[in-house]
Amino acid sequence: MAMQEMPKSKRPALRVLLAPLLLALIMVACAPVPPRVAPPPTAHPPFSPARWEDLPGWPGAQPANAWKGFLDSCQALEGQSAWEAVCQDAALLPHPTDAEVRAFFETHFSPFQVTNPDGSTQGLITGYYEPLLHGSRTRSARYAYPLYGVPPDLLTIDLASVYPALKGLRLRGRLDGRRVVPYYSRSQIDDGVPSLKDHVLFWVDDPLSLFFLQIQGSGRIQLDDGQTVRVGYANQNGYPYRAIGRVLVERGALSPAQASMQGIRQWAKAHPKDLPGLLATNQSYVFFKVLPDDPGGPPGALGVPLTARRSLAVDPKVIPLGAPVFLATTLPGSAAPFDRLMLAQDTGGAIRGAVRADVFFGFGDRAADLAGRMEDAGSLWVLLPNPPQAGIPPPSH
Repeated sequence: MAMQEMPKSKRPALRVLLAPLLLALIMVACAPVPPRVAPPPTAHPPFSPARWEDLPGWPGAQPANAWKGFLDSCQALEGQSAWEAVCQDAALLPHPTDAEVRAFFETHFSPFQVTNPDGSTQGLITGYYEPLLHGSRTRSARYAYPLYGVPPDLLTIDLASVYPALKGLRLRGRLDGRRVVPYYSRSQIDDGVPSLKDHVLFWVDDPLSLFFLQIQGSGRIQLDDGQTVRVGYANQNGYPYRAIGRVLVERGALSPAQASMQGIRQWAKAHPKDLPGLLATNQSYVFFKVLPDDPGGPPGALGVPLTARRSLAVDPKVIPLGAPVFLATTLPGSAAPFDRLMLAQDTGGAIRGAVRADVFFGFGDRAADLAGRMEDAGSLWVLLPNPPQAGIPPPSH
């Protein structure tokens, strides 16, 4: 998400506000040095060269269905020299056949298997979808749970703008006098925060559905006046994400096999009084914005509409956003292969690491069912233009 540059006139004051944080970091750095231990094994490079025949069932089912998503990625990547030539050639094929798509990628790209730091090539593949909530513009006994827009007191500070050595780190918080302190947690927000009361976008009828909406990142709300609106991620309170399904497993309330979205809903229905406490174990909180009425999918982190069963959320520190990715996994409850050409077009708070991805399943009950139960092992191959060019992380040999 784009970040506006902070005026230079404000940077000295920000240094004062951040001084306690940096002092704490310095104190940690100056702590007594622990005894020497053997260094950990060298991490395996994230990309390993592969052959097309290494990709199971390449190019997968109906690769032409991924073509529009690829052209959308090209629109977002235009202006980047690494993608310029390949995207110009792609524009000459507005409606290719499956065979033409296969030939295009085999001519213009090379596959690289995505590998974990320990050298393994399998990881967790989950799913997400665009949920439908029921709500209102006004609060009532039925519609009692607020869906918030971005609060005006939420600070999002790019620390590199003040200290370049902290590149890639962002601080979210709020001002308490002259101090920058953490923003309100989920439990504090649910208890009521005065600065948020005038920033309710809608009121919805189910706290668990609202919680799942925050995990999915976007969704639709069917209002009581007959209108349907789409909302999407706008910002977050700065707390790390914690999976409530895992919490229930740790407590012995659910088995790992039961810890799906459906299993969590069944648990919540049987334990309504315990639900607020469970939700509070994930102190991360997402704020939303109203999105344009678009017949396509919701926009992902790349800024282009997501395509059902073709868009992936990935860790952009490993896989460049916009890149084609070949996924090899299975659908939940089935041994049938789910091997197909995908596009890295989104990110997620829980999507961290190399072989880790989230499949966007689309909108509707079927999408919700698959996304809620998807938790399968899988492998990934990232496709990089020939030859690798500046602007794309080079594969490591």
